[in-house]
Amino acid sequence: MNGTVSILVAALLGALTWSFLEYAIHRWLGHSKVAPKNPFGVDHIRHHVEGGYFSPTWKKCLVGLVFTGVLAVPAVLGLGTALGLGYVGGLIAFYATYELLHRLEHVTAGVGPYARWARRHHFTHHFTDARKNHGVTSPLWDLVFGTYQAPSTIQVPRKLGMPWLLDPATGTVRAAYADSFVLKGGRDPEANPS
Repeated sequence: MNGTVSILVAALLGALTWSFLEYAIHRWLGHSKVAPKNPFGVDHIRHHVEGGYFSPTWKKCLVGLVFTGVLAVPAVLGLGTALGLGYVGGLIAFYATYELLHRLEHVTAGVGPYARWARRHHFTHHFTDARKNHGVTSPLWDLVFGTYQAPSTIQVPRKLGMPWLLDPATGTVRAAYADSFVLKGGRDPEANPS
């Protein structure tokens, strides 16, 4: 295997490692009954409760720097400079991709089949069953660990309705999303007030 292909394989293995960490951190730290006060868990529960809340970007950058610092030395010592940095680079690049995709799932309507699938998969976790669908970018580890739930119609609490989901004129689910999402709770703005 030539050097470039080896580095690409190392980067892909780094990305696969992040996908597992994404699942593990989300499931076992974000929803931990054993250690609910861990820093990630506190921010994550706030994200569930407030919907539009995300940890500040500086925290996410700091996490990326810490991951890089902690992993780079053992990876380089174990794999050599090129492969070690390729592995860590793949892991950190996929971490950054995850952070971007997660935010986009919440704040945009999503373009293309993957974005629409990812949003429904993730919102099944948020609004249907928080014990399911811990993978944000992929169902791989949910399938491995038996926590996958196929999305059906997702009931979004009215107070957590995202701007892309709601018709600003009526306050109801936009027609384009009515086959996948419904609002629950609170007063329906189109209901007869009598």
